[in-house]
Amino acid sequence: MEIFTRIDALRQYLDAHKETGGPISFVPTMGALHKGHLSLIEQAKLNGGLVICSIFVNPTQFTDPKDLEKYPRPLEHDINLLNTVGCNAVFMPSVEEMYPLWPEKEEWHIDLGETEFLLEGAFRKGHYQGVTQIVKKLFDAVQPNFAYFGQKDYQQILMIEKMVSFFQLNIEIVSCPIIREEDGLAMSSRNIHLTERDRKSALILFAALNFVKANYGKLTPSALISEASKMVNTEIGVELEYLSIADRKTLIPVKDDYKGKAVALIAAKVGNTRLIDNVLLD
Repeated sequence: MEIFTRIDALRQYLDAHKETGGPISFVPTMGALHKGHLSLIEQAKLNGGLVICSIFVNPTQFTDPKDLEKYPRPLEHDINLLNTVGCNAVFMPSVEEMYPLWPEKEEWHIDLGETEFLLEGAFRKGHYQGVTQIVKKLFDAVQPNFAYFGQKDYQQILMIEKMVSFFQLNIEIVSCPIIREEDGLAMSSRNIHLTERDRKSALILFAALNFVKANYGKLTPSALISEASKMVNTEIGVELEYLSIADRKTLIPVKDDYKGKAVALIAAKVGNTRLIDNVLLD
């Protein structure tokens, strides 16, 4: 597996590949890789051609400096994992490589629509501007045909699709299913921060989502949210931030007479760790 830290060297490698043909598939990550990330690599490999993974902890998308500081960075572990699944190359730039004027912030703001300010956008103001800024920079460096993202960050995928549309990029965004532990906990780089007690308490998030999914169509959305919220709020050490049943495309909360395709999304602090999860509803 090739390792690159500079855009110009990566571009030379990718330009040489283009002469031989085959698609370029891209998996952007912030590292601390787990089976969920590896499933994206495996899915990308089905296209043939090259599979590129990036590892970059993007400072512009963190609204809390402490969150950025404690984000795990096990690079040697990550590289070993990528080797085991047959990733062709990994791009691991410095902050200065991606933001040449750093620590001075670059001007960036695009219209992501009302969805930007809902759910995660309400709790992490400016987060999706930072996300779309770095993903655009990475897309410019890699110039992929396909880009793969996990469904756990459901709102993020919608925002990236908006960004791709805004710039009219010829990149197909592929959303891949959430990978879970055997007990249902969504795999996340943040899970490493959970204590043993927190780890057990965190299961209430998926239990609440399962309750919503099992009873969707039997109870109204407002009743489902009320009952599922009670489940979460009775779990010691869990602080619910939001639980929403929303339209899949806009994330606007649905009304009780809604008939379209919906998604249930949840966010909560479990101990000192903030977790998100979601399930699609039919």
